[in-house]
Amino acid sequence: MRKIQTQGVHHITLMGADRQTSIDFWEGVLGMPFIFDQPNLDDPEQGHLYFDPGDGRLITIFTKEDRPVDPQRTPTDTGCVHHIAFNVSKASFSQAVERLEARGIGHSGPKDRGFMDSIYFKDPLGLLIELACYRFEPPEGHRHADVMIEAHRIRVARGDDHIQEVHLADAIELLVERSQQSLSEDRGAKNPYRR
Repeated sequence: MRKIQTQGVHHITLMGADRQTSIDFWEGVLGMPFIFDQPNLDDPEQGHLYFDPGDGRLITIFTKEDRPVDPQRTPTDTGCVHHIAFNVSKASFSQAVERLEARGIGHSGPKDRGFMDSIYFKDPLGLLIELACYRFEPPEGHRHADVMIEAHRIRVARGDDHIQEVHLADAIELLVERSQQSLSEDRGAKNPYRR
């Protein structure tokens, strides 16, 4: 038996209502360029809209003009999607509350997640959307996931309940030490002010 190895999310497809509601939300609120439009090839009575969330992957929406907009929260039963999170910069995150409120969109307010900051709100069809902003940049040649797994190991080894910024900082230091060479024999912390 062998695995089928994934290499990232290709796309996520959501059930939408009418075409314009999808365009107004995904492009008009979240700034995702509307990049492709065709019929749903499995059901030509539906449209299939494609949006770029900013990383070249795709968010696609099946639309139908007579499908009503229902703002009630989407189901959170077992097997259902709880929320979709999108990465935003610190600059964009700091403006999120003001920009959501300018549209009258209710939200959770900023949430401290230890390794990131989050804010939650619903799309026009009741799907919970999260805007997430990492509190760190991974070292050159590494991904956020590399820092996260090392920070997790550090947190568990120290017996800490949840991830904190100190775990991230120590994970970044560890990754740099492992991946970048130095002519120094001792790369430990030093105090050059004690002389």
